[in-house]
Amino acid sequence: MSTPPSPHGYDQDVYYAPGWQPARPRTEPLAVAALPTGLLLGPVGVGVGAAALARIRRDGTRGTGLAWAGIALGIAVTLTAIAVVVALLVGDAATRPLPAEVSEPRSAHARQLVLGSCLAELPDDGEVSTVQVVPCAEPHEAQVVARTDFAADAAWPGQDVTDARVSRVCTPAVLSGDAPADGLELVVWSPSEASWAQGDRTGLCVASTAALTEGSLID
Repeated sequence: MSTPPSPHGYDQDVYYAPGWQPARPRTEPLAVAALPTGLLLGPVGVGVGAAALARIRRDGTRGTGLAWAGIALGIAVTLTAIAVVVALLVGDAATRPLPAEVSEPRSAHARQLVLGSCLAELPDDGEVSTVQVVPCAEPHEAQVVARTDFAADAAWPGQDVTDARVSRVCTPAVLSGDAPADGLELVVWSPSEASWAQGDRTGLCVASTAALTEGSLID
């Protein structure tokens, strides 16, 4: 590299400071804000992160990684919130009591049964979850003829105590005079310790007939 001649007639050397670099661009404030906003406000964080990316491209500022992290965090929080809401709605639908008389056959959780609900068939012994409920005017094998509910805030009393309480309401006295005398069986459905922990507080007395019947067994 040649040295330009000095205008004053003598040689002049040009020196540069070692390691000199231009100043780094500032970090985009919206990119910094995208992380906490995404964590706390979900979809708002997605919007803040997208706005930060637009400013970074326009102004040449830094923070692309922060902006994308805020967007990802906002999406994750939003999806989690949606999943929680859906789970709550599904859980509420699974425990909401049925109408006293359904208009068409439908599948329902045992906790949704009410006094008078007619069942297409009596489930096998053991844990009862889903049953087929039908209009009582259609042929059916069983019907809920009595129901008792435990207090929502009650502590688990034990299986024997629970069964005994439900059994007290499960007597032939709950049946109508038109109920068949032969082939009729009363079955006690009471909460188990596991279902109690999930909020089950319903005890049912279910009458089962030897043959399919139509109409109601209770007045």
